Amino acid sequence: MNSALTVNDGIEQPPMVNPHVDGLFEKRRQPLPAVAEYVRGIREGNITMLSRAITLIESRRPDHQPMAQKVLAACRPFSGNSIRLGITGVPGAGKSTFIEAFGGMITARNHRLAVLAIDPGSERSKGSILGDKTRMETLSADPRAFIRPSPGTGSLGGVARKTYETVILCEAAGFDYIFIETIGVGQSEIAVHSMTDFFLLLMISGAGDELQGIKRGVMEMSDLLLINKADGSNMEKAIQAQAQYQSALHLFPAPPSGWTPHALTCSALDKTGLEDVLQEIGNYVTLTKANGYFEQRRREQARYRMYETINENLQNTFYNNPTVEAKLADLEQQVANGELNPYDAAAQLLALKSD
Repeated sequence: MNSALTVNDGIEQPPMVNPHVDGLFEKRRQPLPAVAEYVRGIREGNITMLSRAITLIESRRPDHQPMAQKVLAACRPFSGNSIRLGITGVPGAGKSTFIEAFGGMITARNHRLAVLAIDPGSERSKGSILGDKTRMETLSADPRAFIRPSPGTGSLGGVARKTYETVILCEAAGFDYIFIETIGVGQSEIAVHSMTDFFLLLMISGAGDELQGIKRGVMEMSDLLLINKADGSNMEKAIQAQAQYQSALHLFPAPPSGWTPHALTCSALDKTGLEDVLQEIGNYVTLTKANGYFEQRRREQARYRMYETINENLQNTFYNNPTVEAKLADLEQQVANGELNPYDAAAQLLALKSD
């Protein structure tokens, strides 16, 4: 039966996978810049080059480490000219909101600010949201600010593995204020305290027992205790919390800096109380530079980092040893099965390394 309908031969369909995909990837694999190019870009304030240098020092690839150390060595003479501020606090205290408001006030005064935001990472998936640039929309668009979110998984106190080196690069790039925002509150926040000049603890009122809501060790490290969200109907509670915290601070031994920590209130939302915070930081820096504690702390930070580097390298050397790698999985399984206690397993592995 004849039909008026006909089917024309179609054109050959393109493949589902781009045949040039390998070439595209090859084009993206650009060679690393030379050390001099990294340093020149950082010193000129080139944010793209600064970001690439930070990625280089964060890399775990062994072939990247020699160049990373050369870049750091070249930048180190230009570092040290900033105020390093550690910011921590209880969950929900509004750290990101505070940083955006306080950071905006600092950049408005012609300072350059780098925010190293350590993002919570998943121990299960090893993933991280890295959402600080989303939460700090205004500061992210500020040409005088640089926000670098890093995953904190596996790092003491939520401090990313290479935060100290990142501080050096940012200072060499001309940033005179460095904020290090940590995941939260805990005894391990000593890692942040060991690389900052001023330690700010952010709190909120009305969240339960004010004095039991935080570990004593963190309060003792704090140079300023700040009750955020002191606005609206919460103002009275914030003032009460301030009085309680101020009384508690008097019970602690005097810090070696000669500084007397205070408790203040602020509202990052309404941008009130921020001037007082900046004044406190200025007073602290003036006092500690005059009595020599500021430089003493910097020397202690460098010594602390030396030991951290030794421990890190020893750990990497141990786990990258082929003999250890060959035996590790088997001993791990024996421990999991209850066939071998963990101490004997560790002793066997350490003996392998020493052979």
